[in-house]
Amino acid sequence: MFEQIERVPGDAILGLIEAFKKDTNPQKVDLGVGVYRDANGNTPIMRAVKEAEARLLKNETTKTYIGSHGAPAYGEALLPMVLGADSSVLKANRASATQSPGGTGALRLAADFIANQLPGKGIWVSDPTWPNHHGIFTAAGVELHKYPYVDADNRLDFDGMLAALKKIPEGDVVVLHACCHNPTGFDLSKDQWQEVMAVLSERKLLPLVDFAYQGFGEGLDEDAYGVRLLAENLDEVIITSSCSKNFGIYCERTGCLILIAKDAEQMENVRSQAAIVARENYSNPPAHGGAIVSEILHDAELSAMWHEELTEMRDRINTLRRDFVEALKPYGLDQKYACVAEQRGMFSYTGLTPEQVDRLRDEFGIYMVRSGRANVAGFSHENLPYLAKAIAAVNE
Repeated sequence: MFEQIERVPGDAILGLIEAFKKDTNPQKVDLGVGVYRDANGNTPIMRAVKEAEARLLKNETTKTYIGSHGAPAYGEALLPMVLGADSSVLKANRASATQSPGGTGALRLAADFIANQLPGKGIWVSDPTWPNHHGIFTAAGVELHKYPYVDADNRLDFDGMLAALKKIPEGDVVVLHACCHNPTGFDLSKDQWQEVMAVLSERKLLPLVDFAYQGFGEGLDEDAYGVRLLAENLDEVIITSSCSKNFGIYCERTGCLILIAKDAEQMENVRSQAAIVARENYSNPPAHGGAIVSEILHDAELSAMWHEELTEMRDRINTLRRDFVEALKPYGLDQKYACVAEQRGMFSYTGLTPEQVDRLRDEFGIYMVRSGRANVAGFSHENLPYLAKAIAAVNE
């Protein structure tokens, strides 16, 4: 019966990884894969995570299921981090946390929840957006649409975005990136968030906020501005949170679906449905990553250590952005690529064309997605001169 099954192209980023491994260029640079890397090109285990795991190993007493919503301690730790310790939403018991296998798992839970409970409603994503958004929502059977986000000059097209939001049918779902927009790095300002919130309220649109990079832009609280604004001012919000990046626990698959309802009673209704979606999807989430996060956030010493490490990671990325633009100054390209320093998070929409990206790969061993999206964490002070020279060459 498998004879009729056709082969499909592999994931573009995974293909880049394989090509990079085979490249014999000693100066090759990987700007494709979307994980944090330190100055040595490694994805380190954070000190706070190591210490938390040591404690868990010593004190763990069972490997039993943790339930479809996950460990209660995980939700109790994550909700204040996302919504704020003084959140009126939390005080009113309007928020529900469902632990998930990564932020991707949370998005799939959200997609299935929407498909089951809001039949006929479409989902609108930014153009561009994280490519897997398309796959996740389409696989759930939800009709997918796009709204503009970046213009032809590689700048945030907020006017176009706002105009499009004002035309979306009432009750549809709008996917917003809380911070560190993937793949562009262009984020909304506080004033722009206010305008978006007003349109969502007026048009009765349901926001689904993808919060994958909390702490990687300006800070844990600063990056949550849009999320908290919507949660405090709208009756209903869906949030998908990830701990992969800010805790560096990519392989532990640790995320959370947060549903916010009008009141505590409605929250219990939607929470019951979230449990069914999780049960039918994977039954119970993996426990270890959530236990790490809980251990860190519930312990003052570990939490302080984690905050310090996260700040180091964020500062390194923001410094590399500025240094990248500075490295292009001798070639007269600093203004052309000034946007890289203005963007936030691990990713940058550089403005490089697909043809330029191909030349960087073929002639210089520099690997990135053909859209021109680069992982800034792949920059280093050692490779910046080489990168600048190569980019100058493909701009001639």
